[in-house]
Amino acid sequence: MNVLVINAGSSSLKYQLVNLERKELIAKGICERVGSNSAFHKHGLDENEVVIDAKMADHDDAIALVLESLTSGSAKAIDSLDEIDAVGHRIVQGGKYFDRSVLIDEDVVAKIDELAELAPLHNKAALMGIRACQKHMPSVPMVAVFDTSFFQTLPPKAYMYPLPYELYEKYAIRKYGAHGTSHRYIAERAAAVLDEPIEDLKLITCHLGNGCSMAAIDHGVAVDTSMGLTPLDGLMMGTRCGAIDPAIVPFIMEHEGLSTAEVNDLMNKKSGLLGISGISNDLRSVRDASEKGDERAMLAYDMYSNSVKKYIGSYIAVMGGVDAIVLTAGVGENCKKMRRMIFSGLQPLGIILDEEKNRARGFEREISSENSQVKIIIIPTNEEYMIARDTYDILHEKVGVEGGVLDEVPMLA
Repeated sequence: MNVLVINAGSSSLKYQLVNLERKELIAKGICERVGSNSAFHKHGLDENEVVIDAKMADHDDAIALVLESLTSGSAKAIDSLDEIDAVGHRIVQGGKYFDRSVLIDEDVVAKIDELAELAPLHNKAALMGIRACQKHMPSVPMVAVFDTSFFQTLPPKAYMYPLPYELYEKYAIRKYGAHGTSHRYIAERAAAVLDEPIEDLKLITCHLGNGCSMAAIDHGVAVDTSMGLTPLDGLMMGTRCGAIDPAIVPFIMEHEGLSTAEVNDLMNKKSGLLGISGISNDLRSVRDASEKGDERAMLAYDMYSNSVKKYIGSYIAVMGGVDAIVLTAGVGENCKKMRRMIFSGLQPLGIILDEEKNRARGFEREISSENSQVKIIIIPTNEEYMIARDTYDILHEKVGVEGGVLDEVPMLA
């Protein structure tokens, strides 16, 4: 079965075409700057990738270009759209409605639209991607895979906020989390790497990039996560402040004369690494400046690592221990200095980083020392595979597509 995975952002559209039975990545690409005059399209695998300047007024144009690239030209992957058996869509916010992936129908579309208030950039873009695919492939079944569904297992003590209870009853204000598809993938891959059933493990998973979140996964079940009602909560991020004293919000609004929208923009787009360093939201640029002695860059680096360290300690307390800490995404996978700072001083908790392993490059790898009681593992995430697998499984179960449910989480060829 070939599954086309669509991840639509506000001005971008990422995609992969995956064959589940062969565990093979057939094609991938991204449409960038959709809606602008500088839009372009990258398509193809590795050395066969091509970059095309292309007019894309909206996501409908982007989807049309993707389908054309998949079926024609020097980097085509399939002969016709008939070879696409299903489409899986990444949806950031599933709210209280979705604790698992679902077949897309008009009721699902309506609920995704309703929940856009909690993720306006993401859910609205996903809806544009869904509508465009329905237009160009009306007979192809489609599945929605929600970032939040993995965290529907959180107990009330973890997902409730200590606000008047009627606010929860009226507006469903609670912790929903985000990056759940990534956390689910790296947790399952970690169990495979450790050669242990996930049901026997206590894991702390760390998705550390421009957006950051962490999760406590106790015997295969998510019991806590750092992001909250929205993706703003929790860790310090590239441009997001993460958790702060909530009284800061009305204080800033009053003293700076900001509206609700303006203070929300400040916390989401002007804070984090960018706000503290004054240089960039990209940790690489902040690192370079810190190594040249820039004091604000050094502070931003310290704050980022300290933010992660505090959640590691709290999740060890929540689960009563931890067997492995798993890192993924741009910072988690690639920044040896940040990893060293995060794990510095955690030796009394049985968490010991091996400096030589930490400096080495590679794909999936363990970077803890031989005498560390807790394993530290780096695993590149693959949200697209999880979306494809969920799509495959749902079509097998609900629609009667031939084939078996896929349990294992492999590395794709």
